[in-house]
Amino acid sequence: MSFPPPCGIAERTHNCQSLWRDPQASERYKKWLKEDVVYIATDQERKEFRNLTSDNQRDGYIAAFWESRNPTPGSARNPFKEEHYRRIAYANNHFGAALTGWITDRGRVYIIYGPPDSVELHNAGPSLIEIWHYAFLEGYPNAVLTFTDETGGGDYILSDADVEWLRQMRGTRK
Repeated sequence: MSFPPPCGIAERTHNCQSLWRDPQASERYKKWLKEDVVYIATDQERKEFRNLTSDNQRDGYIAAFWESRNPTPGSARNPFKEEHYRRIAYANNHFGAALTGWITDRGRVYIIYGPPDSVELHNAGPSLIEIWHYAFLEGYPNAVLTFTDETGGGDYILSDADVEWLRQMRGTRK
């Protein structure tokens, strides 16, 4: 089982116009919500953003979104935003196969949690296994995540147990 598609990716198969209060919202804003911040925006933030009715409101919302995550509020430089986009670029360059890197399980984990502290690679017959170790993952010491490529084509899928563990962990996070 892979991660379920993030909010935004699933919308690509449906008419997402109905999700936007302003049906004229440009693709630039839809892309920001469906791709750039899909893993870090809350459900409430997505709803608020879709309800905006002008580009000025959307631009202001985006600026406030990043500022609320800026570790040095008020500064011109936002290390959180810079690191977020660096992680997306890294995921796209290193984890893509059939899908663009940011959509893959490894890409999603990398974007949300950052690089693992160490990685083990194993060849298990026709399958390839990649084990990511995090010394400390959001309050949990010695976290281990296992990704398997059943076909050898580069499509690594996070184990079912790890998907469930991440869901539970993120659900209990305050």
